[in-house]
Amino acid sequence: MGEPQDVRFESCYAQWDGHALTVGNGLIRRQWRVENGLLYATSLMDAETGREWLARPSQRPAPYPNVTLSDEAREVRFRAFEKRDMPVEAPSLVAELRAEGVPATLTYRFQIFPEAAGIVVQLAVEGIKPDAGGGTDATGHAAASGVELVDAGRPAREMPVADGLEALTLAPQHLRLTQVTLMDRTDVHNELVFENEWLLHTNESNLLLRGNLFVIEDTLTRSGLIFLKQAPLPHARPLQSPYDLFVKGAARAFGFYGHGMGQGVRGGYAFTLLVYQGGRIGRIEALHRYQRQVRLYDPQRDGLFLSNTWGDRSQDSRIQASFMMKEIQAGARLGVDVVQIDDGWERGRTSNSVESAQKGGVWEGYWAADANFWAPDPARFPDGLSPVVEAARERGMWFGLWFGPDSANEFGNWERDAEVLLRYHRDLGINYFKIDGVKARTKPGERNLRRFFNRVLQGSGGRVVFDLDVTAEVRPGYWGMMRVGPLFVENRYTDFHRYWPHQTLRNLWKLSHYVHPIRLRMEFLNQARNTDRYADDPLAPACYRPDYLFATVMMANPLGWFEVSNLPSAYFETVAPLAQVWKTHRERLQGGRIFPVGETPDGTSWTGFVSVDEDGRDGYLLIFRERNARASWPTELPMVADGRYKVEPLAGEGAARLCDRTLEVEIGRAQAFLFARLAAQ
Repeated sequence: MGEPQDVRFESCYAQWDGHALTVGNGLIRRQWRVENGLLYATSLMDAETGREWLARPSQRPAPYPNVTLSDEAREVRFRAFEKRDMPVEAPSLVAELRAEGVPATLTYRFQIFPEAAGIVVQLAVEGIKPDAGGGTDATGHAAASGVELVDAGRPAREMPVADGLEALTLAPQHLRLTQVTLMDRTDVHNELVFENEWLLHTNESNLLLRGNLFVIEDTLTRSGLIFLKQAPLPHARPLQSPYDLFVKGAARAFGFYGHGMGQGVRGGYAFTLLVYQGGRIGRIEALHRYQRQVRLYDPQRDGLFLSNTWGDRSQDSRIQASFMMKEIQAGARLGVDVVQIDDGWERGRTSNSVESAQKGGVWEGYWAADANFWAPDPARFPDGLSPVVEAARERGMWFGLWFGPDSANEFGNWERDAEVLLRYHRDLGINYFKIDGVKARTKPGERNLRRFFNRVLQGSGGRVVFDLDVTAEVRPGYWGMMRVGPLFVENRYTDFHRYWPHQTLRNLWKLSHYVHPIRLRMEFLNQARNTDRYADDPLAPACYRPDYLFATVMMANPLGWFEVSNLPSAYFETVAPLAQVWKTHRERLQGGRIFPVGETPDGTSWTGFVSVDEDGRDGYLLIFRERNARASWPTELPMVADGRYKVEPLAGEGAARLCDRTLEVEIGRAQAFLFARLAAQ
């Protein structure tokens, strides 16, 4: 077992005495008993409050692979070290337990960040092939549909051990369980966030639930646990698990399942267990803080205003050097940070091209179709991309490109794809890439896609930013590859009568309860187009001022989903001044703790966001009065410190007062907003 070790990094520590492993920081502490290379949870403590969450040590080992292990002896080796996996990630302490045996060797990896109240765990298996999974669980019952399965009048089934991530029996008697279901494939889904809630009861013999994110809260103290599986959403996982959570309500026993190992891939998905206090506000903060450790916020790189011409539906028909020069000039007037060309800059033709029928467009197999697929189109850009990149740089803007990693042969060309982007990064200084067309259908494909992203992040020193499109097909989604960059959430078009500002605001507001807004790319459109498709609609895009549309996505990464050179003058008159104010305050705004406040946006609500510093005494308000007859609105802001505040309007219209955490806002007309600075007096 080796000598006892105690390894520390800042507030983090990993301790090994030959029989027990303890990992923690100033926020959380976990302990496992180790027997013959298997881990049994013995303690889960909120280190800030000293509260122990476990009722008793677990009798079932976890993590445990999706195979049955023999009882052969395993020699356990321990090591721990400071590490920064990727240049975009915060430094952390990593501990590894390696249990060596025949035929199986188990490697447990634990990661803890100084600023996050959670511990990341991941299991890898060598020497045996994990089962590929299937449509039934280890007890032979059919796969869960995402809601509870009730066995009325039948004895509770035993939780299986195989394919287990966590096995916990919790101490609090009164628990609320929330299953958080997020939707991607937004080309066919618009409502993106669902919460199913159970106040656990002894009658609840079994719950079998699918998902990536579960919250367990003590209703008496409003403190809780958050379980996050860092994997694609259930529908998009190459290997399906029949359920992710098995709850025995009478015993307050929770089993989390589904490593996703198989098809020659020995490493399972990482998962994280976080602690929090303070109900919903504390839950949001704990999840956001963790995400900002996985991908550190860099104000010079992140949260920028990006334009992309595809939203005006000309596809690639107008893409050429002269047109992009007009886009750059107009983008500079509007306040754009990154001018991006969507599909159409490249020599090859995709299935989305207007020339697809004539030139045989493809949606994968790019290298097989044309060995020079990713060279600039010589007809559209006869001098290459350098002139347009330099023109953008001269006006203080970055330049971005659309790119599709080749899904063919399980991303077998991932190294060539990575070299293409690194070459554009090194030679032209292009750092912003929209990633589209991804089909991660197998475990090797998923692994190679991750290698592609990692190679580019490492090779660029973290300067390259990927917008990972989650609008269609089989993709990593919200939790599968969190550190690569923001998520390109929606394709919405007025041409198809599919864009409403309040719907985009609703999705951002609801997602921000779980996904940090800095991880979301959200669009606003040219509201002067296709007005005839919205006849007699009081929530039509044209019913809002252009600066309101920009404000709806100001807390995320704003996407100007239009041809900037085709915008009406009202955009330059209203959006450009707001964008300048936003840029002045952007670093403090995005660097604060961001919370959605008010009512759920539906086109008629009072709603918005608050960003406050660590002390809760300095920050920003962004409040929307949607279409309603209420000229004033009060609400409580529990995330700010008690006391009186100076509220300084920065943009929009109206006024606000904040005292003793009670906010009162007045906006004189409907479909208007207020952006204001908060400062404690």
